[in-house]
Amino acid sequence: MTTLNTTLKNAQGLHARPATLFCKEAGAFKSDIKLVCGDKEGNAKSLIALLAMGLTAGAELQVVAEGEDEEAAAKHMADFIATFQE
Repeated sequence: MTTLNTTLKNAQGLHARPATLFCKEAGAFKSDIKLVCGDKEGNAKSLIALLAMGLTAGAELQVVAEGEDEEAAAKHMADFIATFQE
């Protein structure tokens, strides 16, 4: 299991458009990937799960990946969250 910490930089948070793009990026990996924010947790490949988390700008997140490409998956998804801007 690989876990990386990151901060959500997008000023509008993780609403529908960035969440859709995030799910698409996560779907390219074989590993199971989830986002954790405090006591909230969601499957990174599920748009509904991500939207239900209600993530806002500045949220401190953990990207947790487990599987054969977990290191690459965690790094890519953490970088996506940290750099995505609309």
